[in-house]
Amino acid sequence: MHKDLERILFTEEQIRERVVALGKQITADYDGKEIVAVGILKGAIVFFADLVREIKLPVKFDFMAASSYGASTKTSGTVRILKDIDTDIENKHVIIVEDIIDSGLTLKYLKENFEHRKAASVKLCAMLNKPEGRRTDIKGDYIGFDVPDEFIVGYGLDYASTYRNIPYIGILKKSVYA
Repeated sequence: MHKDLERILFTEEQIRERVVALGKQITADYDGKEIVAVGILKGAIVFFADLVREIKLPVKFDFMAASSYGASTKTSGTVRILKDIDTDIENKHVIIVEDIIDSGLTLKYLKENFEHRKAASVKLCAMLNKPEGRRTDIKGDYIGFDVPDEFIVGYGLDYASTYRNIPYIGILKKSVYA
């Protein structure tokens, strides 16, 4: 275990098993349809890469950078799009792939934005769900795991652009970020 972690929440094996299950569920739900998977940079990259390999249908990829956090550990409440998608999503089935649903502000904004762009459907897929952090009524359609209201890192999630490459998910010690 990394020295900056308090404890491991999900092992590499638990993550792999859950990603496979999510891929199977998405494959079944979208049978006969083409998907545009939109990965939210940078946190979702690791999850996105593993997930799309488990979807056994045609999948177009695109990426977007959006944030309501900036360099802080708490949301600012304002969503900023830092990089928009390049794909025309009108009449397409979009799955937004995110690392974690915390406040829900970013995903609510993106879902509404994509609906205004006339996507055929917009679903939310997140590796992690932190219900205690929610500031909006948004819910994920495909969720890997629920997590406690702690600072989570690993498997793409970071603190100060560090810890993304840890292959498991854990709770960061408060002494690291306090």
